[in-house]
Amino acid sequence: MRLLADLDRCEGHGMCEALAPELLRVGPDGVVVPSPGPVADADADLAHLAVDSCPVRALLIDP
Repeated sequence: MRLLADLDRCEGHGMCEALAPELLRVGPDGVVVPSPGPVADADADLAHLAVDSCPVRALLIDP
């Protein structure tokens, strides 16, 4: 699976980065940047938690 971000929706709250800094970060422009490449199986639950915690629903999981 991969994490995707809707850059038009992201408001840079940083909740995703706080929960999963190894998977997501908020760049200097205030927009989330998912880590490149697939999410490791061991991080799947963390990825789902970060997606579910986004207040503006800017994150998606691509199976």
